[in-house]
Formats: sequence, structure tokens, C-alpha cells
Amino acid sequence: METVLLVVQMMLAVALIAVILVQRTAQDGGGLTGGSSTMGGLFTARGSANLLTRTTAVLATLFIVNSLALGYIASSQHQSRSIVDQMAPQAPASAPTVPVPPAVPGPAATPSPTPMPQAVPPSAPAIPAPPTAPPSVPLGQ
Repeated sequence: METVLLVVQMMLAVALIAVILVQRTAQDGGGLTGGSSTMGGLFTARGSANLLTRTTAVLATLFIVNSLALGYIASSQHQSRSIVDQMAPQAPASAPTVPVPPAVPGPAATPSPTPMPQAVPPSAPAIPAPPTAPPSVPLGQ
């Protein structure tokens, strides 16, 4: 039922937009119905204005009623849980929960002394320096 109402809502929206765009504006005296020329009976200035105004009012009323129906359907399917509750993993009901005691302020802990790094003994072999490249001489001079 919800899908049918959504399709009807889309068709009403498109029809409402089309009817509004066809209407004459007060500024240009035209519109998509042919400007100031008369086409007889239905499409005279007064006849087309009445027809399009009534059509707009009917489509707008149907659009609002359909919107309210869609809102009612959506609210009846609404669960009492929030989105955050639905996203969070649920703990198993059989697992007992253990309360965590609050932290008790105690004496300030003093940092433990860190040992100083030891120097390399003099008997260790020295690491040789990397070889240096000979100076480059530009060609052609």
C-alpha cells in the first residue's frame, strides 16, 4: 500500500508542477497557453484561468491528503526504539553484568626512575664511515 501511495505522490507532484507552469503570470500576460490570443470558450483568458486554478487547487488538496496518509502509515510502522538503539549491538540477556566500582582517589604515584642508557664499551669495533664519491668533472671543459 505504501508503494502505491508513493507512486501516486510522485504523479501528483509532476502534475502539480506542470499545471503551475502552464498558468498565466500577472507580469507577462502570457504563459504556455498562447499569450493574449483567444482560442474560444475554454481557453479564453477567464476560462483557462478558472480551469487551471481549480485544477491546481484539486491537485494540491490531493497532494496534501496523500502526504498525510503516507505520514500516518510511516508512524504506524515506527518502532519505539531509537535509531541509536537499533545500531548498537545488544548484549545477551543471560550474561550477568558486573558493576564497576567508582575510582577511589589515592596517593599520587611517583614515577619510577628510568635507567640511563649505557655508553658503548671502548672495545667495540668502530663502524667505518661510508665511502665518498669522487668529485664530478663536467664534460666538455
